[in-house]
Amino acid sequence: MKSSSISHPILHIVSIQNTERWSIYRRLQELEIPCQCSTDRPLQVELNNPYEIAQLCYVFKQSTASRKEQINWLDNCWKIKSRQRKSKS
Repeated sequence: MKSSSISHPILHIVSIQNTERWSIYRRLQELEIPCQCSTDRPLQVELNNPYEIAQLCYVFKQSTASRKEQINWLDNCWKIKSRQRKSKS
């Protein structure tokens, strides 16, 4: 489900540590988001629609968040899902 295209692609430079940069790069490739990453260079991501912008934000947050932040995020998701089930009953 891709959103409408942006009139001109946005080239975003991501400056983070090497290990995180490469894991983000691999994940963006899996999501078929155009990107480039080479040794001693920042990750470059081409963003063509709002969907890709949201995906980059999510992948970046997931890769850089602490374990506690990820646990809290997951806990909140479960609470939301639980409330949705109760409201349907």
